[in-house]
Amino acid sequence: MPCRTPVQSSVLRWFEFDPVRSTLKVEFVATGEVYRYRGVSPARVEGLLQAESKGRYFNAHIRDRYPFDHL
Repeated sequence: MPCRTPVQSSVLRWFEFDPVRSTLKVEFVATGEVYRYRGVSPARVEGLLQAESKGRYFNAHIRDRYPFDHL
């Protein structure tokens, strides 16, 4: 079962990873919009969780690198 993880970030409010479906949902602070990224590996999500700057990591390793849906 996916679990919503709130984060300290000026870019992301929270993220939610579903390892069965390899999907990552994120909510953006600035707009409140939620996006679902498909095909994201657990290692990539662990990198996001461990990153000092969640927004910088997200922009460098996830945004524009995975197919996504605006929810």
